[in-house]
Amino acid sequence: MSTPPASPTAALAAAPERPPGNVRRVLLGVMLAMLLSMLDNMVVGTAMPTIVDDLGGVAHISWVVTAYTLVTAVTTPIWGKFGDLFGRKPMYLASIAVFLAGSALCGAARSMSELIAFRAVQGIGAGGIGAGAFALIAALVPPRERGRYQGMTASVMAIGTIGGPLLGGFITGHWGWRWAFYVNLPLGLLALVWLWRTLHLPTRRIKARIDWPGIALLTVTISAIVTAATWAGTTYAWDSWQILTLGAVAVLGPVLFVRAERRAVEPVLPLTIFTGHRNFPLAAILLLAAGVTMFGAGLYLPLFQQTVQGASATNSGLLLLPLMIPVVIVSTIAGKVMSATGRYKIFPVLGAGFLALGLGLLATMGTGTSRILTCAYMALVGIGLGLTQQMAGTIAQNSVPMRDMGAAMGSVTLFRTLGGSLGVAVFGSLFTRAVQSHLPGTGAGPEHDAHAATQLPAGATDAYLHAVADGTHQIFLTATILCAIAFIAALRIIETPLRKAGPPPDTEKTAETTPTPAAAT
Repeated sequence: MSTPPASPTAALAAAPERPPGNVRRVLLGVMLAMLLSMLDNMVVGTAMPTIVDDLGGVAHISWVVTAYTLVTAVTTPIWGKFGDLFGRKPMYLASIAVFLAGSALCGAARSMSELIAFRAVQGIGAGGIGAGAFALIAALVPPRERGRYQGMTASVMAIGTIGGPLLGGFITGHWGWRWAFYVNLPLGLLALVWLWRTLHLPTRRIKARIDWPGIALLTVTISAIVTAATWAGTTYAWDSWQILTLGAVAVLGPVLFVRAERRAVEPVLPLTIFTGHRNFPLAAILLLAAGVTMFGAGLYLPLFQQTVQGASATNSGLLLLPLMIPVVIVSTIAGKVMSATGRYKIFPVLGAGFLALGLGLLATMGTGTSRILTCAYMALVGIGLGLTQQMAGTIAQNSVPMRDMGAAMGSVTLFRTLGGSLGVAVFGSLFTRAVQSHLPGTGAGPEHDAHAATQLPAGATDAYLHAVADGTHQIFLTATILCAIAFIAALRIIETPLRKAGPPPDTEKTAETTPTPAAAT
């Protein structure tokens, strides 16, 4: 017989009444671990040509990224739930240790098959880092105070997006591709020791039966979704039996998963986090739209700038500066205003509006669009992301009990990852179709770069440039529609007071009732 769920009073004890004095020092360790996992894919992507030259296996190159992404998505909600059950500090430290072990193994890989397997190990650790970081922030800082630290998280995202390609190019060119993985070890060990010494949370462990059926069904479902998103339109056609089978699993899996979670004593993904307060699913929609925007912009804006506008491909990460600088500045300002006033609904509403506006303008770009105008459109998208991403995360954290914070943040991170994976699949299909319509028989996708145009016959170059512009138009038009839906979701958010201390009530109903004497003790 399992132990009953922790009481609201016990959950209250697990949440800080005010940010501890050393919270910034603690968050530095958390952010360093986050930065490692964010940088990894960007650095490895830059090193891939050198890796293929050394190890061979070019036919399996996509799995170096897919294995990492797939396992990260699968393990994220599991790590989050285990943090709720067994303690967030030990689970976060364990995830960093697994990530470092995977990095060391990747650096020592002797074949492409070994590298792919070890990247999966890395992905296990990355799933815990992504889920645990936001749950730790929620445990350390109540929502009302969290805005003061939004700039730190936004800065990590900007450094990872912009610095990854630069760092990857430097490391690969000077030290060799293996150091693209080995560089994680000293920084990861620093984060591990730092958090071991500075992170102090109340020891709390819930004895409960692990939801193995839920974990199994969640793993199968997420695997089907991510694999279908990766293969569709590239490895296999959208109407192939492989993609249709994966699609059927992706549709049936959630139905079986929900049934299993309703019967579970301690579900890996409690359904109450979606039904307890409508703000949580609305915040998830905002984060999914932001994830699609980030992935789409990160892949196709540099491609457009390099191919159509002739920008240099040497430092491709710098091309995203007009997008990322507003993210950091606006996120920091919005967070401080939220902490000072307690008001926040206006920010995701404006953010989704700016996203739709900026993406809509990006969809109008053609072969004659200037770089300055493109940068202005990117800045609008950056403002939208700065107003949306961190604020939606805070809204989600304010909508669930502290006892389920790990599972909730794991699911939020999962939605962002799935949104990115599905977005890339759809965008890749749209882009490929656009290029093939202009140049029949020519395959294209996100792996194409600025050199593709130079490899075509002279008469086909202009057609290819128009094809890239057309493909980019379709991508950003699709993203605009999604962000318009996110704007409607933002309008439906209820501006409930941000907690200054303690966990939120389990449901909206309990928030409106007067506490009983028993609950108050």
